[in-house]
Amino acid sequence: MPESTPPELHSQIKVNATEDWMFEDFEIGVKARSIRRTLSEGECMLFNAMVLDMHPYVADELFAQREGLFGRRLVAGAMVFSVGLGLMANNNIHTFSYGYDKLRFIKPVFIGDTLYTIRTHLAKRPKYKEMGLVTVSYEIFKNDGELALYAEHLQTVKYRHPESIQTELDKSNGEDLR
Repeated sequence: MPESTPPELHSQIKVNATEDWMFEDFEIGVKARSIRRTLSEGECMLFNAMVLDMHPYVADELFAQREGLFGRRLVAGAMVFSVGLGLMANNNIHTFSYGYDKLRFIKPVFIGDTLYTIRTHLAKRPKYKEMGLVTVSYEIFKNDGELALYAEHLQTVKYRHPESIQTELDKSNGEDLR
């Protein structure tokens, strides 16, 4: 058995599944694709119960079959959004969520559908003295490539060299840097 790392040195070991890029490293146009994930009935119902969403379209099979527009139960839109973003979560230790724009539910998602996400880096601009603002899009696809959801995520990101960004911040007047 290898020698164990003393606890006082644990903080020096990189945390798994994290990134540490900063504002200056963000490149416009970069794309990444997630792994795929099939949504089961059990987890969909658990999500509905957790968020108190028992709308007949997501929770009542007979309603969905007999009266619903799609003939079967939907996956709650909030779950599609959550799973789709979770598939691309980068756990960057220098970013903080600022919010989401342009959230659109394009196609219905059903129990048993398989999701994957494509993230695209859209824009960046100086925002605050210590942090800039970056925007990425999330396109969440179902099955073999049907776009189901679109959203843009705005994140504040720490500058590596805030002093060098101040000049750009003064010049930009809030415009995106390209």
